[in-house]
Amino acid sequence: MNTLQHAWQRARRRRALITLLLGLPWALAAAGLALRLAGFDIACVVGTISLLACAGFATAHARQLDRQWLQRHLDGSGASEDSADLLFADAATLNPLQQRQRAHVLATLERAMPELRPHWPPGALALCWIAGLAIVVLAVGWPRSNPGSAPVRTSAPGSTAAAGPLRLQSTRLRIDAPAYTGQATLTQNALDAMVAADSRLSWSLRFDRAPDKAWLQFHDGRRLPLSEHEGQWQAQDVARAPVLYRVVSEPALAETRLHRLDVVADRAPSVRVLEPTASLVLGTPGQRQWALRFEANDDYGVAAQATLSITTTQGSGENITFVKRGITLAGSGEATARRFALTLDLAALGAQPGNDVIAQLEVRDNHAPTPQTGRSSSVILRLPSAEVALGAELEGRIKKTLPAYFRSQRQIIIDAEALIRQRRSLADEDFVKRSDAIGVDQRILRLRYGQFLGEESEGAPKPPPTSDLPTSDTPSAGDHDDDHDHGAEAGAHDAHDHDHGGKPANADTPPVFGSDTDVLSEYGHTHDHAEAATLLDPQTRATLKAALDQMWSAEGELRQGRPQQALPFAYKALGFIKQVQQAERIYLARVGPELPPIDESRRLGGDRAGLASRELPLAARTPPDPAIVEAWQRLGDDNGAPDLDALAAWQQRNAAYLPDALDLAAAIEQLRIEPDCIDCRQRLRAQLWRALQRPLPQAMRRSAADAMGQRYLDALEAQP
Repeated sequence: MNTLQHAWQRARRRRALITLLLGLPWALAAAGLALRLAGFDIACVVGTISLLACAGFATAHARQLDRQWLQRHLDGSGASEDSADLLFADAATLNPLQQRQRAHVLATLERAMPELRPHWPPGALALCWIAGLAIVVLAVGWPRSNPGSAPVRTSAPGSTAAAGPLRLQSTRLRIDAPAYTGQATLTQNALDAMVAADSRLSWSLRFDRAPDKAWLQFHDGRRLPLSEHEGQWQAQDVARAPVLYRVVSEPALAETRLHRLDVVADRAPSVRVLEPTASLVLGTPGQRQWALRFEANDDYGVAAQATLSITTTQGSGENITFVKRGITLAGSGEATARRFALTLDLAALGAQPGNDVIAQLEVRDNHAPTPQTGRSSSVILRLPSAEVALGAELEGRIKKTLPAYFRSQRQIIIDAEALIRQRRSLADEDFVKRSDAIGVDQRILRLRYGQFLGEESEGAPKPPPTSDLPTSDTPSAGDHDDDHDHGAEAGAHDAHDHDHGGKPANADTPPVFGSDTDVLSEYGHTHDHAEAATLLDPQTRATLKAALDQMWSAEGELRQGRPQQALPFAYKALGFIKQVQQAERIYLARVGPELPPIDESRRLGGDRAGLASRELPLAARTPPDPAIVEAWQRLGDDNGAPDLDALAAWQQRNAAYLPDALDLAAAIEQLRIEPDCIDCRQRLRAQLWRALQRPLPQAMRRSAADAMGQRYLDALEAQP
């Protein structure tokens, strides 16, 4: 059955191909006649319709070879033994004898399939192609009569007017972009276009009858003559700047409209630094390599090779020397977005500790004849000197003994609320551990604020137990589990990290060389917070004490795994801390600059000695051209006629400063073409309003003095 289906499809394709080949020459003949009689545009339409018609006829003829045709062909050839209808019947509906006959016919067709494809008609094909090509050759190559030599035009000049104005039958604009852009040649019927700079433009126009002369009139006054060649009026030019133009002929065209050519200049390539992400990179001690990655983008293409400029600075102070070198890099990726990468070997560059390595990539595009260049921003690698590395290492050793992080009261509240929301997803043991950890943070923060009240650190040795110590579950000053000794150490270090002039906790023990306390006493500094606490006023001290009490209560609840009960105390502590901060601002604001006393003897005396004028100088601005203002006013008057030539000259002089010079030029030219068009006048007036400079805002004059104020001013002037 598959063999039969394939043979059937081949027959249908052969039938469609024969029909298409028979119709193609007549489609070409129709397009050639349309080109001769109506022009290129009509010829394109006729050719397209003819091809579609040929394709439709070929499909229809192929569909005529349906199942009934196949059954008749098989029965007529004898290969199916007059049982072709059994091949397409449902096997379930056939009786055993019919099924046996069907299998016998299929086996016969598998062994010897008759030829189903129609035969080629060589005679008909040759006749159609010869006739079609002959019509095309006659339509295109038949000599045209020269209308310019007709005696009617030369002897009777008025006959041109009698024939009516000229009309454009077809227009064609060919755009050949520069080779470096990589753009293919574009041919279009529209005369408006956006082209690349330095593109070669070729116009080909056809009129309904030959004019005496024709040219392209540009808005800047330039003319480009059109020359006649085999009925086509042609001209060529190079696009260098955006222009407006129209087609002008003698006799005049029936319809003249402006066309716009926008010229897109080739931009210089841009380079972006991908790695490193910062312009200044601080190197690490012993660094030997530095990875650099750049990306260069251009509208038409970046050159495959770029130059990496590397500058190495050596020395310090006034004895700095610069060593410059260049490295050629090969890019990867698309031409419009290439990437350049290199890993610098600092040892090969001679970079030493304390030196700077400066890198900058320079790329070129494919612009011809002179490529444009683009440079990246400079990236600097600053290698640390031995002194800086030693100081950083010593500073790190000292900071090792100090707490690196303290949570704020607001952060403790946020952590407690987050823990409450996760209560259902946590095991009881994990929930209690996390709550206890937040309680440790609360304890460290409480000790930190307690230093400003002169309280002792909880990291000091515990006093002997007494009967008046608290016996409840609330943690006391010395209470701390073994699994939170790190919190006690952090609190102890925080309590003593600013102890100026004070002694260590164990003052009788001399410092051991190399120990943390010895380094801190040698190079660090401490503060006596007991003395600092006296700087707070009593009210601030009381507020801070209340905050510490609330922190104590919150800490107790958190350490026992009850963050929900700790939140009210934590919020109250946060409120008291905010009050302390506000009080601190008020206290600091009391110490301010002491202004000199006011000289009462000079008040209301009218003595203006030593006083300068307080009038702000206004920058002078060039007033707008009076001719342009007058033209704008004339356009508002229905009977006014502005000087369009003066407007066009002003537009050309100020094209670089106008918001859209071509729109203003288009409005001027359109009014020149249609002087009675009211909409054109309003459009030009709107464009002139945009082109006029806005006046600067003037200083507001003071209001006139009233009667009492005038008497006061007169009294001042009357003073000797």
